[in-house]
Amino acid sequence: MPIPRTRKRRLLTAAVTGVLAGTALTGPGAQPAAAAGPAPHYLMTAFTNSSESNMYVYDSANATNYSLIRANAYTPPSGLIRDPSVMRHTDGYYYLVYTTNWTGNTIGFARSLDHVTWTFLRTVTVGLNGATGSTWAPEWFRDSDGSVNVIFSASSTGTAGQFQPYKITATNGDLSAWSARTPIGIPANHIDTFVVKSGGTYHAFAKNETTKYIEHATAGALTGPWTLTGTGNWAGWGAGLEGPALVQLPSGSWRLYFDQYGAGRYYYADSADLNTWSAKTELPGLSGTVRHFTVLRENVGDSTAVPTGNRSLRSVNFPDRYVRHRNSLGYIEPIATATDRLDATFTVGAGLANGNCSSFQSVNPAGRYLRHANNRLVLAANDGTATFRNDATFCGRAGLTGSGTSFESYNYPGFYLRHYNYELRIDRNDGSAALRADASFTVTAPLG
Repeated sequence: MPIPRTRKRRLLTAAVTGVLAGTALTGPGAQPAAAAGPAPHYLMTAFTNSSESNMYVYDSANATNYSLIRANAYTPPSGLIRDPSVMRHTDGYYYLVYTTNWTGNTIGFARSLDHVTWTFLRTVTVGLNGATGSTWAPEWFRDSDGSVNVIFSASSTGTAGQFQPYKITATNGDLSAWSARTPIGIPANHIDTFVVKSGGTYHAFAKNETTKYIEHATAGALTGPWTLTGTGNWAGWGAGLEGPALVQLPSGSWRLYFDQYGAGRYYYADSADLNTWSAKTELPGLSGTVRHFTVLRENVGDSTAVPTGNRSLRSVNFPDRYVRHRNSLGYIEPIATATDRLDATFTVGAGLANGNCSSFQSVNPAGRYLRHANNRLVLAANDGTATFRNDATFCGRAGLTGSGTSFESYNYPGFYLRHYNYELRIDRNDGSAALRADASFTVTAPLG
């Protein structure tokens, strides 16, 4: 990220603004044709069959087809990174909590600004009987009252002991201090407990270590009392399952992922009410590779539709300058020549990674796209990779200044297309007036 520095802003006369305003998109054909609405974005963190000490990061637009964003994205300073659970906190950072070892009484924490580069924060002692116990599968749970909890399974006698689910609750905003552990009341010998709340009911899904089935329990409070409503082969998925993790889909239905660890396969099932579930379906592409993961759904963009077809983008705060490419880099610049006009014209179409967002294809030369690379906007040919599609997709938002349109990066939620010293890049929205102005554009009729 750039170091903030003072920038000189040229004063623009009202006459220039008035002339350029005439190029705004109006009249027939001005209505947006692209699909509008938030684009779901599913971030998954996992360890793999090949490593218990390196975390992999994956991304999906549909909660089914996942693409690798970064291998070996995080290695803790010591121990393992099994069962990584991901959450985005109110401070804008992504946070991990994970199992640090097969035995011991700690869980680990790390965080990231962009979900790709992770920094170790701390280990927290929460388990039982020190080195002779085991502390496994910590999972984030944000309650409806705003409290942030971690639910984990602990045994006082190691890996063969009777595991029991506990919770700890953050006692400060930066998640550096935690309450004492409290059993949540689910019977002993359950591990990998994942909790969600729907309406006034808490739903827990956990592996019964005796039967090896994933079971379902409900309660009116996080600490119970819990009622086991689904035991044995209640859902028809069979035994030998663990690592349940839930995500809610845009339709309001739920998707439950789970690991058939003995066969080395991964599955999911869907439910409208958390009680009745579909048959299990094997997760394409990653079954047999990933292990015990969680999925974080974020919605990128809002209901702002972006006009499609050949368009140009004019800077809101420098209205004599337009988005253009030059030497395969993105800038905002005044437009004078016929070449300038062509270089400032893009075909706006459905996003390569998600059709509810947008991608910008150059008309000169044809077939190249604006994408971000190391935060800079560049013009490049589509290489067919998921990384390229994600980097070349931007979601329309109402202009951050209150006028025009702003564009949020699809794969870096919270980062916006903006100009900085007239160079195009993506930066995190820091709430400043400068960023809001630099990240606002008017979609106009094509210049070329």
